[in-house]
Amino acid sequence: MSKPPLAAYPHLRPRRLRQAEWVRRMVRETQPTPADLIWSMVVHDGKEAEIPVASMLGAPRFSVARAAEAAKEARALGIPAIAVFPFIDGEKKDSRGTAGTDPDGLVCRAVKAMKDAAPEVGIMCDVALDPFTDHGHDGLLEHGRILNDPTIERLVEQSIIQAKAGADILAPSDMMDGRVGAMRKALEAEGLQDTMIMAYAAKYASAFYGPYRDAIGSAKALSGDKKTYQMDPGNSEEALREVAMDIAEGADMVMVKPGMPYLDILRRVVDAFALPTFAFQVSGEYAMLMAAARNGWLEEERAILESLSAFKRAGAAGVITYFAPRAAKIWGA
Repeated sequence: MSKPPLAAYPHLRPRRLRQAEWVRRMVRETQPTPADLIWSMVVHDGKEAEIPVASMLGAPRFSVARAAEAAKEARALGIPAIAVFPFIDGEKKDSRGTAGTDPDGLVCRAVKAMKDAAPEVGIMCDVALDPFTDHGHDGLLEHGRILNDPTIERLVEQSIIQAKAGADILAPSDMMDGRVGAMRKALEAEGLQDTMIMAYAAKYASAFYGPYRDAIGSAKALSGDKKTYQMDPGNSEEALREVAMDIAEGADMVMVKPGMPYLDILRRVVDAFALPTFAFQVSGEYAMLMAAARNGWLEEERAILESLSAFKRAGAAGVITYFAPRAAKIWGA
């Protein structure tokens, strides 16, 4: 709770500290920087450098070669890490997400290319099966039911091949119970103890993921919904239990997803655990801001920076966002 004012009006005039830009900057409590950002990026397997995604203006799919160039760009902009998500050909998808555990697959090749191009930039890989399954779910599906423990076996295999490809951070987004502990045990057994885990600890069954599913090509494939494994948007206490489990199982960092509609959850997690906690400014949040800006309803740059400030003000250690390069360039201007 904030302390009461030391004086009353007119002796205390809060507007005195707002009267000029220099003093506003001097007393600003929250000032995000490029170091607070993780660049969210979708890669594809073709030669075309960039493929636009209709629902995500300004955030195209990148080829592996373009992703390597983006890693160099991130280094130059001071962005510390990139989060990689794959778009693969539908013909390569199957019910078990086999392409997700291919050591020569798209994700591993993209990771290697980016690490070769800019080894100083951290690479974070999504650990989940939904980009690779023909049903669009994050786990193995049997008679309409997601199988928890068999899915974990596949996720562990996926996480090991990603780590061996050079991924610095593994980010399980599947929301299966117990997957962080299984991943950590397997990483230790493989001598990969330095590989970090950022758990999607509080991931909600949200309406804000639609544009991302367009970007990775799972929107049309998805059968049913993900409410049996992603969290109910009405729950808050459950988020703390989920975070506590992931920390106990070996997560180095945790994440709240989506970001803006769940700032209250972010604040609670930060206060409860004091562990680096990240917010994911998801595709729906990005798409809304961009659409409103392109229609002249919002000032684009101000809206971008204000949204990122909100996450930092709520206590986030950093933000995974498609706006990362744009924001970094604005700050550097």
